[in-house]
Amino acid sequence: MTSSSSPRPRRRRPGPPGRFRRPDGPVPAARPRGPGGHLVGAYGLLALTALLCLVFSLTLPRTFPTAATLDAILSNQSIPAVLALAAMVPIVTRAFDLSLGYGLGLAHVMVMQLVVHEGWPWQLACLVVIAGGAVVGVLNGVIVEFGRIDSFIATLGTGSMLYAVTGWVTDGGRIVPGPQGLPAAFTDLYDSTFLGLPVPAFYVLALAVVLWVVLERLPLGRYLYVVGSNRRAADLVGIPTRRYSVYTFAVSGLIVGFAGVLLAAQQQIGNPSVGLDYLLPAFVGALLGSTAIKPGRPNAPGTVVAVAVLAVGLTGIGQMGADFWTIPLFHGGTLLLAVGLAGYSARRLRTSAATARDAPAGPPPRASRPGGPADRPP
Repeated sequence: MTSSSSPRPRRRRPGPPGRFRRPDGPVPAARPRGPGGHLVGAYGLLALTALLCLVFSLTLPRTFPTAATLDAILSNQSIPAVLALAAMVPIVTRAFDLSLGYGLGLAHVMVMQLVVHEGWPWQLACLVVIAGGAVVGVLNGVIVEFGRIDSFIATLGTGSMLYAVTGWVTDGGRIVPGPQGLPAAFTDLYDSTFLGLPVPAFYVLALAVVLWVVLERLPLGRYLYVVGSNRRAADLVGIPTRRYSVYTFAVSGLIVGFAGVLLAAQQQIGNPSVGLDYLLPAFVGALLGSTAIKPGRPNAPGTVVAVAVLAVGLTGIGQMGADFWTIPLFHGGTLLLAVGLAGYSARRLRTSAATARDAPAGPPPRASRPGGPADRPP
């Protein structure tokens, strides 16, 4: 027998075929995203809003940094903000409701029809219209989920039908109140102030807070985000994806009905085609909002910040004397930018989650063998 001072090397057992064998030694973990990058991604739009306010205030010192401009922004952008929040809810489950503009037009026309021509109390007319908006949303959800039709096509078809109903109700004309006008309590829904600020701004704030609580603090919101991120996984864990998707369309329709009430109180006239002007700004705000506060997923605070960016930009451009065609140009360009940034944020979020999940852990501490240095007495 021969003895050797060096220990015999141990033979490695091959792992099962097709599996990755971890290399020897510690594996460096993925570099975490720094706090600076997270702050820029989360609050970049908020900083952009402040920067735009500063630029327009220096450029237009007599007209932009005034209380009248603030009141105009809070009042005029309240309905687009409400509609953007309505568009945001189905996007949480990766669905799109293109019937928003048509539903807004029908809702405000129906309020005027019931109050002016049918003589209904304005409170009852508003409640019926808001409930009708929820019914339309349920119809959209059922068609999309149980009819298995893409949400773009389904809601575009239902929106065209809503536009047809609007034309049938108004007979292609406008609904104008009589000499007595509309009830003052009804118009005060939009024209009144609270704490020195327009009341519609508080509607937007209250709606955003409710949606934030539901989506970020309740189990229902977490389920909706799971459905939007991976519907197959949501089905496997027992989440009723179809039912929850119908819920999002119903909530969207409910908010659209409320926006129609505000639009009727603002316009004080029934215009069958006015709702289409709000469709593009609503989706711009909803998609651009998914890149702020919670980058990579739709959220209510980010949507409000995105609408604020659009409002400040449009107000400043308008005060600088830009032509009318700059508004659709601004909305179209911002929509393309919003879609690109939203897709990039979502991909980056998924990549970061996959990297953190797949990153191998470091090797466990090697236990000392009997007779080793740790067991020897000093």
